[in-house]
Amino acid sequence: MESSLEKKQRVNLLMDCYLDLLTDKQQNYLTLYYAEDLSLAEIADELDVSRNAVYDNLKRAVHLLEEYEDKLHLLEKHQERIELIAKIETEQAMSNEQLNDYLEMLKKI
Repeated sequence: MESSLEKKQRVNLLMDCYLDLLTDKQQNYLTLYYAEDLSLAEIADELDVSRNAVYDNLKRAVHLLEEYEDKLHLLEKHQERIELIAKIETEQAMSNEQLNDYLEMLKKI
């Protein structure tokens, strides 16, 4: 089960990939809650809506982000690239053949 910190980190990463695909309203809710760290009550006060409306809008927007990731895999591919780059950086005695293998993997992602 994902902790609230892990969920927040994942949503922020998904926002980096897909935020522009959401409506302005959805972007606003996500930014206020996940980027600016406002509570549901603070967002409700600021937008003059109920806490339940904030909760529902956040839930729908996060669901959309997850759907985009399920279809496009941009975050997954980004994380794979980061892992391969880290391997390349940490393996000091890497042969040219190993380096070329890693570079080919990067190209395929």
